[in-house]
Amino acid sequence: MKENITGVMVYYYFVCKRKLWYFCNDINMEHTNENVMLGKLLDENSYPRDEKHINIDNTINIDFIKGHHKLHEIKKSKSIEEAGIWQVKYYLYYLKKRGVQNLNAQIDYPLLKKNLEVDLDEADEKELDRVMEEIIAICEKTVPPQFEKKKICKNCAYFDLCCI
Repeated sequence: MKENITGVMVYYYFVCKRKLWYFCNDINMEHTNENVMLGKLLDENSYPRDEKHINIDNTINIDFIKGHHKLHEIKKSKSIEEAGIWQVKYYLYYLKKRGVQNLNAQIDYPLLKKNLEVDLDEADEKELDRVMEEIIAICEKTVPPQFEKKKICKNCAYFDLCCI
């Protein structure tokens, strides 16, 4: 299962473990969520000159790569920045494990006109190993993790499922 962990799964792990469980169990509600649709529109209309959506092994989907050494991830806001940082670190980790060296990354916030450099170090790699084990454990459970109310819940595609 470890080789099937996607960037989205790492992102959801840091956003909400319950959302991760739903995703792993093919309960997808994001196709009708307004915030998700806005994010997709932003992604489609930002950085139009760059080749986008570089899918590697159906596991990671890099928004775009500039030059030969910098991958970019586009995010709408910084509201769940930590999750985005770990998602990008996972991309670097995944590619490093496949022999890609000297790569760095950047998260772009086009609406904010800001960006954030992201690097991967040894401590991050150890943390990602731990996170991947936890992702596997969460996905293998027969029921979702306990609901934890967070300030991002009201904008989540799974809000009705969790809160009603």
